[in-house]
Amino acid sequence: MKKYTFILLLLFSCYSFGQQMVYKPINPAFGGDTFNYNWLLSAAQAQNGFTAPNTDGQPLTQLEEFQENLNSQILGNLSRSAFDSQFEDGLQEGSFTIGDLALEIFDTVEGLVVNILNVTTGEQTQIIIPN
Repeated sequence: MKKYTFILLLLFSCYSFGQQMVYKPINPAFGGDTFNYNWLLSAAQAQNGFTAPNTDGQPLTQLEEFQENLNSQILGNLSRSAFDSQFEDGLQEGSFTIGDLALEIFDTVEGLVVNILNVTTGEQTQIIIPN
């Protein structure tokens, strides 16, 4: 009986078929089908939690551009003159207050370090000027 079972299993194993497993990527960026691009893009956009800031989409007129440019130049001159009046001899070590900004300047091995703290919002920036 065992011989017949063994022979039957041996005969049926000759009739079995195998297939090679092939990996086909889905993403077209990695060799997948290019027709999947729209589906992948729409799925990514559906999951995107970020939104673009709302803008009017209208370009500025030349008068508005001139006004913005003039405002930035005036503010630049004011900040430069305030900086020059505060630091006549250049940057020196110490703590200074200019409006809402608290400046702390000190010298380290890396160079001159300027810590800037906005006391109203708590934002802080550090600038390192190498030696």
